Amino acid sequence: MTEEERKELADLLFPNLEHDRDYYEKLYPERELDDNCMVTRYGPSPTGSVHLGNLFSAFCDMIYARQSRGVFYLRIEDTDQKRMIDGGIENITGVLHGFNILPNEGYSFSGEYGPYKQSDRTEIYQAYVKDLIIKGLAYPCFMSEDEQNAIKEEQAINKVKIGIYGHYAVDRDLSIDEVREKLDNGEEYVIRLKSPGNSKNTIEFVDCIKGKIKFPEHDVDTVLLKKDKTPTYHLAHAIDDHLMHTTHVIRGDEWVSSLPLHYQLFQILDFKPVKYAHIAPITIKDQETGTIRKLSKRKDPWAGVKFYEEGGIPIDALHLYLATIANTNFEEWYLKNQDKKIEDFTFTFEKMAIGGTSFDEAKFNNICKTYFSRKTGEEVYFETLEFAKKYDQEYASILEENKLDMIKFLSIEKDGARPRKDIAKYSDVKEEFSYAIDSMFKKEKYSKLDTEKVYDIDLVLDYVNNYLNLDVSNEEWFNGVRDFASDNGYATSPKEYKNNSELYKGHVGDICEAIRVMITGRKQSPDLFSIMKILGKARILERIELYSNK
Repeated sequence: MTEEERKELADLLFPNLEHDRDYYEKLYPERELDDNCMVTRYGPSPTGSVHLGNLFSAFCDMIYARQSRGVFYLRIEDTDQKRMIDGGIENITGVLHGFNILPNEGYSFSGEYGPYKQSDRTEIYQAYVKDLIIKGLAYPCFMSEDEQNAIKEEQAINKVKIGIYGHYAVDRDLSIDEVREKLDNGEEYVIRLKSPGNSKNTIEFVDCIKGKIKFPEHDVDTVLLKKDKTPTYHLAHAIDDHLMHTTHVIRGDEWVSSLPLHYQLFQILDFKPVKYAHIAPITIKDQETGTIRKLSKRKDPWAGVKFYEEGGIPIDALHLYLATIANTNFEEWYLKNQDKKIEDFTFTFEKMAIGGTSFDEAKFNNICKTYFSRKTGEEVYFETLEFAKKYDQEYASILEENKLDMIKFLSIEKDGARPRKDIAKYSDVKEEFSYAIDSMFKKEKYSKLDTEKVYDIDLVLDYVNNYLNLDVSNEEWFNGVRDFASDNGYATSPKEYKNNSELYKGHVGDICEAIRVMITGRKQSPDLFSIMKILGKARILERIELYSNK
């Protein structure tokens, strides 16, 4: 076709467009940002529930934009209307708010580069496709599904690439009269890219994470607009990233195979290329097969965000774990810097894993426990209370009734060089500190003991009634227990007992264990003397009596 014929064709296909490409280029000017500022976007499709991989992608978008003083925005990519689920968009925005991964702008966050939902931008895409038709880089394709299926079957038999290209692209060079005739006959059509590529050519692309990648040039006449003139994802994302001035697209590496097409689209649309960073999938070792696979919402509870919400994982603790996935050197840095926050760490693409990143439950729990170990007892109390109000009203009432004691218990061993690490989530507080509440302790009836060992009640009663002094230091108290142990035939240290076990009934640790079991119902707990000081002698004696009657 001549240039005039192509213009005629463009007007024939898009007779009622209000604006052209130039209008939108002016409507969305360059952002007023420094050169090193990153503009990232989280572009979820509302076709399913948000999972950990989605959350990780959004987290990366946020941290790289934030540390470069750039912009992180939310764009709803709903080009696949058939697969959309009810409440899908609300689920996306709710999760971002709930997990404190908050864009600077975007859908439901306002901003000057919207609309931020692709279904609201159809005319923008059409304006750019109309421009491509005028330039001879796109064309209407009237092939039926039966015709396309026949081509696929032929290609499969001949073991060649599947797609519409070369001599398979039968509508590529239709004349203006032929197009008009088909339109007059009411034939349906899509708009395809008239790919200028040649698969014999190789292109080299530099991924921010994976480094240099080589591909055959894209040469398939990919669909740009569907029969209803709505865009395919490939077209929409390129135009949106250009007009919203995205600098870095951080996405899963399942999109690597689309790079040749996306690279070509940016070229033919005459857009400045964005930088791509393809994230390795979060993987896990399958317990049944022993093989490494992607995290699965169906098989792995921690893949879904409900696991973290309802399990009581603090948002900041989850962020810390995502940070360990984001950069391989983050965990070591975090463990060494007790006074630092995520914002103090400098993330780099070079430190992101190229292969799969394994979900490590032990590491995850350790990060969470470290997080809690750095919180004050009061902070843990109030955060646990907020969680309980949402998921365990009965326990929330108990916490409110025992506020002062709970804060004291939660504050034990918080000030030392090695604060204790017995809590990984808010729900652990109820489990780990049930002994702190008299009513809960009585209900347990020592059910948490993992031993049938019988302890000397008379010995413990003798100590508590006649020797226990709660108005001394921890060191003075323990020295007193050692004296009591020696007076009653017990070694004053485990080492002394080990060397001469035949001379003793046991050692001082056995007496402390007996006291601990009777007043907490478990063999391990935070500092015993601190627990006794909070309980006071009267409650200690009540618990010893409870043990004697169990």
